[in-house]
Amino acid sequence: MSINSASQDFGTAYYNKQVVYTSSNASPKMIKRRDNRNNEPYFNLYVADIVDGQLKSREFFDKKENGKMHDGPASFSKKGTFMAYTKNAEKDKSNDNIVELRIFTRSFVNEKWSEPVAFTHNNPSYSVGLPHLTSDGKTMYFVSDMPGGFGGTDIYRSTIVSDGVWGAPENLGNVINTEGDEMFPFLDESKNTLHFASNGHFGLGGLDIFSSPMNGGTWGKVTNAGTPLNTHMDDYALITDDKTSTGYFSSNRVGGSGKDDIYGVDLLSNISNSKTIAGTVTDVNANPIPGATVKLFDEKGVEIDEVKANDDGSFEFLADTDNNFKLTGNKKDYLEAKKAANTFGIERVITVNLKLLKDFDEDDEEEVVVQEEDIDVEEDLGAKIKLKPIYFGYDKYDISPTAAKELDKMVKVMNQFPKMEIELKSHTDCRGSKAYNDALSQRRAKSSADYIKSRITNPERIYGKGYGETKLVNNCACEENESNCSSEEHQLNRRTEFIVKKK
Repeated sequence: MSINSASQDFGTAYYNKQVVYTSSNASPKMIKRRDNRNNEPYFNLYVADIVDGQLKSREFFDKKENGKMHDGPASFSKKGTFMAYTKNAEKDKSNDNIVELRIFTRSFVNEKWSEPVAFTHNNPSYSVGLPHLTSDGKTMYFVSDMPGGFGGTDIYRSTIVSDGVWGAPENLGNVINTEGDEMFPFLDESKNTLHFASNGHFGLGGLDIFSSPMNGGTWGKVTNAGTPLNTHMDDYALITDDKTSTGYFSSNRVGGSGKDDIYGVDLLSNISNSKTIAGTVTDVNANPIPGATVKLFDEKGVEIDEVKANDDGSFEFLADTDNNFKLTGNKKDYLEAKKAANTFGIERVITVNLKLLKDFDEDDEEEVVVQEEDIDVEEDLGAKIKLKPIYFGYDKYDISPTAAKELDKMVKVMNQFPKMEIELKSHTDCRGSKAYNDALSQRRAKSSADYIKSRITNPERIYGKGYGETKLVNNCACEENESNCSSEEHQLNRRTEFIVKKK
């Protein structure tokens, strides 16, 4: 930015239609106060206009508040009527000879800023500073080296609980915080993404800018923003404006003044390494299924998150980029739906729609009698057992609760007749390749047989075979894996039948 000086300029914050920043570029005075540690003038807060992407026409934010020590950086609520900012203690009361930082707040009332109010969690024994306020001014993210952290400085947050009282500090946890220093938090509320600086996470050198998506009460994968934002020098204090797709950050990189400078940045894509997996849960007629349980799993099958479908059947998850995922949809009286998804590619929103098929129950259709093939029995066992074929969801071979009821009937009969032998014949619909359907039907036969084997004596008496799509019960054959049949018609072909081979 052209407003940079030969001194330190850093730590921007949006303030109405302007930008407030911190600078040690002192105006000429008869008496100049300087920081004994680096011989630089003390920090003050300045406000500048945004003109054609540049920061111009700077002036003191509040001359009256320019204290005897450092002031800034600052943060403001969206309306610009509440601010929090960093000051350092005028006297060191600790034993480490380090001047601790403090946070103070002010409110804009009757066209002027109120007197500073000390933040509840300031402490003479450690630093509390670098605040960032959410747009409503009710939650503050801040940095502290208070005891009980993970090391160095950690990022905390506190929320107003009542009548201006700040709640207990909450450490953001070890996903965000490390043994190093984490600082300069900024929450992009439009994307639910936290930007912060760290020298503890793996980076390019010095402080780097990192991002982490917030999903519910948890933080997602921390991602280095990479070049050109990060260099081998200190890069920090990123703020973003969702409406203009622009932002500012600070850096002492090569090519600047040699000290901290403010840089503008155009956001060509989301800084966050998160994407959205979204979709709807419907029945076969495209009617939404409100309240359906949708779960997100990683590629190893570990559950990541769970949500309930909205009234319109919609759902969404935040997910890390460049990963494989699995989703399941469940609702009482429906077969479970499963789908795979991935976050590779450039799309920010990945659409995954789940279609739940109605489960068959005992009142849905007439019972199907067990068939007999070339066997000599003393009585009609098929009529006695009265088993229905069991049905499977599309591309599925797991046993549904209704299917388990039918298999339990077979378990009872086979335990009653300890010499009976049963063949399971499993089938698929026509969709998919012949080779794939042959393998799928074999898996269906095996899962059905395994269910019964684990519950009967002499489990070798039951065995199964898959017939793929070769024995359809209707005219739902496919041409090039396409068919005009309904989902219900296809479901009739996804079945396992029970054939009595020996009594």
